[in-house]
Amino acid sequence: MNRTGLFLLSLLFAGTGHLRAQQPVNKLKLWYKEPAIEWSQALPLGNGRLGAMVFGGTSEELMQLNEATLWSGGPVNNNINPGAVKYLPAVRDALFKEKYHEADSILRKMQGAYSQSFLPLGDVRIRQQLKDTAVSQYYRDLNIADAKAVTRFISGGVTYSREMFISAPDQVIVIRLKASKKGQLNFTASTSSQLRYSNVVTGKKEIAMRGKAPSHADPSYVGYNKEPIKYEAPGSCNGMRYELRMRAVSPDGSITTDTSGITVRNATEVTLLLTAATSFNGYDKCPDSEGLDEKALVDGYLKKAAALSYDNLLKRHEQDYHAFFNRVVLQLEGADRSTLPTDERLRRYTAGGKDATLESLYFQFGRYLLISSSRTKAAPANLQGIWNKELRAPWSSNYTININTEMNYWPAEVCNLMEMQKPLYQLLKELSATGQHTARNFYNARGWVAHHNTDIWAISNPVGDTGRGDPQWANWMMGGNWLCQFLWQHYRYTGDVQFLRDTAYPIMKSAALFSLDWLVKDPASGYLVTAPATSPENMFVLENGTREAVSVASTMDMTIIRELFNNVIKAGEVLQVDNALRDSLQIAADRLYPFKTGKDGSLQEWYKDWASAEVEHRHISHLYGLFPGDQISPSATPELANAAKRTLEIRGDGGTGWSKAWKINTWARLEDGNHAYKLLRELLTLTGKGSIDMHDAGGTYANLFCAHPPFQIDGNFGGTSGIAQMLLNGQSNAIHLLPALPDSWTSGEVKGLLAFDGHTIDMSWKDGKITKVTVHATRAGTCYLVSKNRLKATGNAQLAPMKPKDPSAGYPYALKTSAGSVYTLQGAE
Repeated sequence: MNRTGLFLLSLLFAGTGHLRAQQPVNKLKLWYKEPAIEWSQALPLGNGRLGAMVFGGTSEELMQLNEATLWSGGPVNNNINPGAVKYLPAVRDALFKEKYHEADSILRKMQGAYSQSFLPLGDVRIRQQLKDTAVSQYYRDLNIADAKAVTRFISGGVTYSREMFISAPDQVIVIRLKASKKGQLNFTASTSSQLRYSNVVTGKKEIAMRGKAPSHADPSYVGYNKEPIKYEAPGSCNGMRYELRMRAVSPDGSITTDTSGITVRNATEVTLLLTAATSFNGYDKCPDSEGLDEKALVDGYLKKAAALSYDNLLKRHEQDYHAFFNRVVLQLEGADRSTLPTDERLRRYTAGGKDATLESLYFQFGRYLLISSSRTKAAPANLQGIWNKELRAPWSSNYTININTEMNYWPAEVCNLMEMQKPLYQLLKELSATGQHTARNFYNARGWVAHHNTDIWAISNPVGDTGRGDPQWANWMMGGNWLCQFLWQHYRYTGDVQFLRDTAYPIMKSAALFSLDWLVKDPASGYLVTAPATSPENMFVLENGTREAVSVASTMDMTIIRELFNNVIKAGEVLQVDNALRDSLQIAADRLYPFKTGKDGSLQEWYKDWASAEVEHRHISHLYGLFPGDQISPSATPELANAAKRTLEIRGDGGTGWSKAWKINTWARLEDGNHAYKLLRELLTLTGKGSIDMHDAGGTYANLFCAHPPFQIDGNFGGTSGIAQMLLNGQSNAIHLLPALPDSWTSGEVKGLLAFDGHTIDMSWKDGKITKVTVHATRAGTCYLVSKNRLKATGNAQLAPMKPKDPSAGYPYALKTSAGSVYTLQGAE
């Protein structure tokens, strides 16, 4: 499909009327009065495949680059632990005899290799020769409305500027350097990498950096191997090739090149074009011996881009980016501190100051990051999106699928960026292939399974280096099942039967087959349970005081399987297939171990009412049914909702950045906007240099990246999702309008949020009450709405009030819709 077709298709997917009024651009900028001195102050740019962190130096600019497919390793060993399956009966026997520690010890023998690591591509340094080392009027920004960064300063009476963006249509990094006086631009641009590389001259105005990635990289937390980074010789299976190419274009001045870089003398304006590629050719192909021709790829990108002017490149970039970003507008009335530098705004906000535009900026920044990091078919947004400077990144910057990868995509549908989930669907397809080997070889089961971690090679085995990992995180079997939620959810948003039939259903069905085989009858209760089972990364305390992690029927396990079975049943009904399988799934679903409420009134996390070893643990896995699931809600299951609320109260509001973000979403689902807002403010706590506590701290860095700490992008995406959930959520087959509006957001407007069935919702409110709702309908039928205040129809809208189950929960309505029509409702009080 040509680019015009893709653009029109993106608008069609998004619904109607999205390219409407935008917020003033100055409110959608991060800006600063000083260059970045550390990575968490640098500004991120990306086109979904190429990423850059821009420091904005004066005499020396540093840009740290990434390419989404540049990982260590190669295709996985699908039978990494041939003897694993023989231990399963012993594990289960120990569990049903309540010998939990023994089960833990045996389960360690059922582990495989660790995932591979996402790698840094390299650094580009621009060393400018300034006549005066003193600078004045320094300014740098990131304009997320246009996905463009600017650095500007005055030195020796000359104004110097650098304008930078990364184009998705043309697959290049574009940097325009300018001087306000003729011939005053003098610099050298060079490339280097932490990986093995060599620089070569490829043209009169062009150089290339070529290298090979490691064949293996240990996770950063593994310290027992003498050689954590390994390389294999060219022609081997593991270790992909890569190339970074840079070309300079200038209407004046002289340009020379050698292996040390590109040198420009006496220029007034210069455009640098950079691009990169790897030999990655798919999860199951040897990246060296069967790899793509990375040299031909970069040559093609660069030649096409060089044929275009800077203005044309910028126009094509902005048209492409705006087609996604401009779909959603959020304006919150209140204090506006956008005239202050962003780090100063965060500092004042942390101290208790009001700044409504900072909150809306943070929401839109999450959407910006998703567009910028998730447009590469083979590589979804990873633990750091696409921005990583470490050779051994924290947690390998992989896909951690017991919460973090899923959180990355929570805002995709509701925030009208559903196209950004396509890389996730591709990863799921690949996992369903490698996961079949894991299901058979580890558990003698049908279907497919994936565990706690995966990577670009779609590793699906339980990680842990065959016994060195802790089962509390390594041996969790529900990662694939959780990811299947996105497949059914996409159908609910779009009604795309072809997607359901060709992509979603085969993967969901296969995951359900594994779960059918994985479930066993609990001798004590008679229910179907998972055994072994964990609640990710948490432990329980037995009556004798010992701490354990492995039991049976953790609440998260049972909730995810119940959801998967129900979704496969509904999908089969839509497609009119697999009647016998649907019957089997329904029988099993009816026999699943149920939700339990503990003696303290909270939702039970484990099979028994054990105490948590860490009362304020960062994971709230047992609340999956509240969010992101749909099995617990204040209106449909008030008793379970109260138990979930009690759980959150006991857990507390502390935790890492992403943990706070998860809690924002759960409090929004409980329709407690003020509590969700409290956590949002805590998430936006300025964090900087200092000790790194991996588990008990969090906040936001000066560049608005979320601090785990260190940086994890899931907190940003979870925060954006949480704000969206406060404004709009879909539970119990109804669209809830402003379900968790905090007192601080008394008035405002949001446009372009996406609801189930593909309807696009615009809302404005004043004094906490809806004044206007516009529904852009994409399907014929009945749209069910719930509002906190009464609504009335205008124009062609056929709106019928319904009898509320709980009058305090709001006013339910049924709106008749036809595809392509627009309906406007007004607040009646």
